[in-house]
Amino acid sequence: MLSTLDHYPTRLDRPSAPIPRIEPTVWGEPVHGPLDQAALNSFAEQGYLVRPQTVGEDWLPALSRELERVGADVDDADPRVIREPNGAVRSVFEPHLLSDLIAQVVALDTVLPVARQLLGSDVYIHQARINFMPGFTGTGFYWHSDFETWHAEDGMPAMRAASCSIALTDNFSYNGSLMVMPGSHRTFYPCVGATPENNHSKSLVRQELGVPDRAVLTAAAERFGINQFTGPAGTALWFDCNLMHGSGSNITPFPRSNIFLVFNSVENALTEPFAAQRPRPEFLAARQIRPVGASVPAD
Repeated sequence: MLSTLDHYPTRLDRPSAPIPRIEPTVWGEPVHGPLDQAALNSFAEQGYLVRPQTVGEDWLPALSRELERVGADVDDADPRVIREPNGAVRSVFEPHLLSDLIAQVVALDTVLPVARQLLGSDVYIHQARINFMPGFTGTGFYWHSDFETWHAEDGMPAMRAASCSIALTDNFSYNGSLMVMPGSHRTFYPCVGATPENNHSKSLVRQELGVPDRAVLTAAAERFGINQFTGPAGTALWFDCNLMHGSGSNITPFPRSNIFLVFNSVENALTEPFAAQRPRPEFLAARQIRPVGASVPAD
């Protein structure tokens, strides 16, 4: 039976010391997938890995058109659509259920086997979305660890999830590309402040709760440094669920968009939230475990 012991308490009423990670970062071996030992070692040490040509050039035109279609076709009342304060679409969740083409990306040989290898098991989609960062007006994402939110608000018990961000536009150092603190995934930073009701309705636009304070972020940046993900369209950035990351706003004319896939191990099923009154909606945190490629849910 899955333990619900809280190894990573957060959303506290006062600051608390950082907590060393207890789980491994890499759960599989070279024989379990396409990553060799050097790549696995790099992911374990740095908490992220860049994989060029995850999506081939022949896919990019169709995927770009599909993102435009999905963004244009969404119903304003659909809660899966997150908008900027100016009304522009910021994110659309569950795109793999809205688009057969995006569903095919999830199952690519350059995607699914990597997720299974990193997590050492069958996997399912915990969360998926497409992100739009238009030129001139695209806003960034503040520094955070995804696991802090997934643990506190979704009930993810252990650090056994990984994200794959597939760039569909060129990522430059100046158009709001993702920044990461390499090695920060080995430390959990508890955050201060109780989770309000329906916190996700605000946090998906601007995250203010569940982020370390400036002193903690300064110390982390001084300890780990900051790297930035750049690369041509089709490149994937894989990163551990607890890696500290964020992005600045895009004031350039060059838009940035990506498909963002979160894979969770089937052995890391969600429990009740550790620091919220009730779970977030299914489109943010899947509770039905359906291993990718399987026709029926897992028991």
